[in-house]
Amino acid sequence: MTPADTLGFAARAAFTHPLRSSLLVLAMAIGMAAVIMLTALSDGTRSYVVGQFISLGSNLIIVTPGRTETGGFQPGNFASKIPRDLTIEDAASLQHIRHVLRVAPVSLGSAEVAANSRLREAMVFGTTASYLDIRRFSTSQGHFLPNEDWQRQRSVAVIGESIRHELFGDSSPIGQMIRVGGNRLRVIGVLSPVGQGLGLNFDEMVIVPVASALSLFNTYSLYSIFVETTERNTIEPVRIELEETMRARRGGELDVTLITQDAVLETFDRILHTITMSLTGIAAISLIVAGILIMNVMLVAVTQRTAEIGLLKAIGANNRDIIFIFITEATLLSLMGTLSGLMLSYLGAWGIRLGWPFLAAWPPTWAVMAALGVALCSGLIFGVMPARRAAALDPVLALAGR
Repeated sequence: MTPADTLGFAARAAFTHPLRSSLLVLAMAIGMAAVIMLTALSDGTRSYVVGQFISLGSNLIIVTPGRTETGGFQPGNFASKIPRDLTIEDAASLQHIRHVLRVAPVSLGSAEVAANSRLREAMVFGTTASYLDIRRFSTSQGHFLPNEDWQRQRSVAVIGESIRHELFGDSSPIGQMIRVGGNRLRVIGVLSPVGQGLGLNFDEMVIVPVASALSLFNTYSLYSIFVETTERNTIEPVRIELEETMRARRGGELDVTLITQDAVLETFDRILHTITMSLTGIAAISLIVAGILIMNVMLVAVTQRTAEIGLLKAIGANNRDIIFIFITEATLLSLMGTLSGLMLSYLGAWGIRLGWPFLAAWPPTWAVMAALGVALCSGLIFGVMPARRAAALDPVLALAGR
């Protein structure tokens, strides 16, 4: 038999039972789509997390109170159960470290914000003028916080775009008074739309001088300290000096955590990569199951087409021809399933991007190629046993339907 005859015979055999073939294609398509969509979703999640940390700014070190690392037993552990607070003085001491470009202390809390007989709850973000440059933000109206003594309280505020729209509508808020908690503040600027990052939506934020925020919340403890270095390759030496400075200020004990973007991104990348591989492996099992289904159906087909196989052998088809016919039929079914699954996966990924625009769920090329390879190999491998059984039939007994 010529290759064209083999292909034509296998195609006619596959389409002779449309319901059976459709179910096989559907099983393979679902497995294929599951692999690619889960991989696309995981890859989109990774890109989103990386983008969130990159949006914090470049060459950045974040100092937070408390030590997140754990170790063996130390007698001093009894004295450090409750971490000491970060203060404005701590932040000021970090300005003198070599290769430090900017430092911005941060205080965070919530309070009622009112203006023009309108009232809402909002996050109050206390910081300094340098925070604008660290985060690469800008103002759409007015200007940011004044560059002055961090200990000085000022009755001024910069509001986010959503706060501006809700409290002032289309009118300009610059120079207007708002009430934040029990304090009256004058609006000096409107932050350009930023959106949400790491759980904080700056469009719904009221930004005030850090000393004013600490007074508003009746505390002296900072939420964190942002430190920007001069260059990326200076992050590590600055981190070491930061540790030494904080340890010296705290009696030799380092009870703060220094977070660098590279370390966080590396951790998240490792976690998300493991999750991606696990999900892909689980989904790939469905492709193996689809291959086993093809094998079972082909084995049934051998029994149903015994007389047909005997006739082919009687007119001159050899065992090799019979094997090629059944393997070609299994490959055709796998190919149709993989192509259907590929279209289904791209449609599903489009739906994910439509429903969650922040997730760039694009199927990665490696996942598509791997799923195609596994699906085709699965159909091919599991088609070998039925093909060998068909080729082993005796032509006389096969013609008799035995």
